[in-house]
Amino acid sequence: MRQSKCNAHTESVAVVKSWLHHDTKPNAPEMDQQLAKWTKMLSDFSIPTAQLRFPARFFGDVMKSSYLRAGAALACAVALSACGGSDGQLYLGGQFYGVTKAGLVLTNNGGSDKAITPTSNGRGDWYFDTLIASDDRYNVQIKAEPSNVSGCRIENGSGRAGYHVYTVEVICDVRLHGLSGTVSNLKGELVLANGSDNVTLQPGATSFKLADIPEDSPYGVSILRQPANQTCTVSNGSGAVGPAPVTNVAVTCTP
Repeated sequence: MRQSKCNAHTESVAVVKSWLHHDTKPNAPEMDQQLAKWTKMLSDFSIPTAQLRFPARFFGDVMKSSYLRAGAALACAVALSACGGSDGQLYLGGQFYGVTKAGLVLTNNGGSDKAITPTSNGRGDWYFDTLIASDDRYNVQIKAEPSNVSGCRIENGSGRAGYHVYTVEVICDVRLHGLSGTVSNLKGELVLANGSDNVTLQPGATSFKLADIPEDSPYGVSILRQPANQTCTVSNGSGAVGPAPVTNVAVTCTP
């Protein structure tokens, strides 16, 4: 019933907004007709016209006075507010960072849960499936976090919608773990690599450590440069990082 009332008065709202925005000068019959429509509309929403304190010649004088222009704008706002603003036509969302594993769930005002789909680089855009209305208050909070993060936080998470909201940022800090191992029988200079990270080992080295890597991320230790007159091989060099450091990579050099 409420929505049908809103739909029935959409044309009247548009006409008055046109008068305000484009300096259109309606003639007397048009103004009388719109006054009658607006009186009925405000009555439909149980808003007595007396509460708005408009003068009797409101629509007739609206183009002549800046004060009455403001009153017309207020009338539009009251009617649109009674209709629930844009009736759920606005998106609420933004960007996320550090989400490489499923488990992040967001909520708006304690409802409208949204599960975020992770990406390989941890970044992406997100939006609630339920749209919000103009002038609605929103308060985005974290309901659940992925198991591979030390915590998530929200920036620009609350406010009042005036248009589509694209600025809510969710930032998660993925836990990092060490990647290390042992080296045996190294007689020359050896270079190990994991992706773009590498480390140079000198003769006689018995261990190595590469840069920390995010939890649940893949790793693959390889030989970037062999020592002179030796061949080195890597054991246990690849996998996915769990909730603890990787320490069992073994590099063996011969002869």
